[in-house]
Amino acid sequence: MSGGLDSSVAAALLKRAGVDVIGAFIKLDNFSSESEKRAKKIAGILKIPFYVFNFQKEFKKRIVDYFLKENKKGLTPNPCVVCNKEIKFGLLLEKILKMGVGCVATGHYARLIEDKDQPIKLYKGRDKEKDQSYFLWKLSQKQLKHVLFPVGNYTRAEVEKLAKKFRLPFAGVRKSQEICFIPKTIEEFLKRYLKLRPGQIITKEGKIIGKHQGLWFYTIGQRKGIGLSQGPYYVLDKDLKKNILIVTKNKKDLYKKELTVKNVNWISGKKPKLPLRATVKIRYRHRAVPATIYPAYKIIFDKPQRAVTPGQSAVFYKNQEVVGGGIIC
Repeated sequence: MSGGLDSSVAAALLKRAGVDVIGAFIKLDNFSSESEKRAKKIAGILKIPFYVFNFQKEFKKRIVDYFLKENKKGLTPNPCVVCNKEIKFGLLLEKILKMGVGCVATGHYARLIEDKDQPIKLYKGRDKEKDQSYFLWKLSQKQLKHVLFPVGNYTRAEVEKLAKKFRLPFAGVRKSQEICFIPKTIEEFLKRYLKLRPGQIITKEGKIIGKHQGLWFYTIGQRKGIGLSQGPYYVLDKDLKKNILIVTKNKKDLYKKELTVKNVNWISGKKPKLPLRATVKIRYRHRAVPATIYPAYKIIFDKPQRAVTPGQSAVFYKNQEVVGGGIIC
């Protein structure tokens, strides 16, 4: 229970279904006392026991440090993907199984389909706008066996109605931000932890047109905040060895027809026969588009895609089902 609407309604739905529910709050930093208070209050309303698990040390090491390390390499990582595997469905699951609890249920908008003697299948949430299956591609069958997504079959509007029905106090509670440990902007957060390392900004033709503050402050396709006049310019690439930021004025330069992924995970636990036709999503807010996945994990799109960004997740879908994913390299 994060203290937010979705996980609170998830707990209420399970309670209504007659499941023996306990509320678990994961303490990840020193700024989450408001959320903890709210989660505790909701647990009180639902009359369920409430536990706080302090994972601050592990979260800093496995998620925050990973995020900073990857950015330092010039990549654009997705910390939520790693947090789901390592913390929510990793550490927390290990702890609760030892306590004799059978499952972790969360407020994710995703669905699980179970058939006898078949691997568990992960599907998109029913609400197309809120679907969070993109963040769950790293999960294994071993983890999915102990997971429930109670709000996956509902739309956000229906979840809000359910909150009223269950008399959960959510008026005026702000929606959670994209990355939970970043209070304001990613740039501000990175500036606090990573030093400035100025270098040249050049066009793709090699003309020097300015200075950047450090390659980790920029991401592929970025337009704002480059600080160049006579634009708009877009970030096209980064040369880490020479500490050079490469930009373009031509949007068409941002489109690529192929990419390669590493650290691939298949939800079924088995690698399918490749080449495989699928739709592939290269960012959370990106539409899944038709592509072919080849051996050695080269992915070729039917049509070129804008701003393919190393470090981000490429997630593979077959219609509504998530079949796997990997990290763009």
